[in-house]
Amino acid sequence: MKMRRMGAVVLAGGLSILASVSAYAASSSTTLPPPDPTAKNLTPYMIQLRAFDACLITQSQLMGTTREAVHTPCSCYAKGTVGAMSKDEIQAFRDTGYFNDTARQKGLQFIDQCKLKRPF
Repeated sequence: MKMRRMGAVVLAGGLSILASVSAYAASSSTTLPPPDPTAKNLTPYMIQLRAFDACLITQSQLMGTTREAVHTPCSCYAKGTVGAMSKDEIQAFRDTGYFNDTARQKGLQFIDQCKLKRPF
């Protein structure tokens, strides 16, 4: 019985620390990474390659498999997402190094369409 109480106290303490860290992160004005200066002159094809590489790494970890196993779905995702991006979305990527809100929505649609796992 004493061990249960001790476990409950430790769990409650851990959860309160986690909640305070989450609240701090949510209130922070720097939730986005700083702009990536190397993205400034990327062509759509180069943006597609970046999206493909990021997909390989992320999806292989999420699915617990090899990068080779997610090659085709990641290719589908990268080609589809960048192909669907408008000129403004491409420019926003060049300015920041990551997808803006509208491009991110397109990316999520292609994650689903290409049978990948959402990273959240």
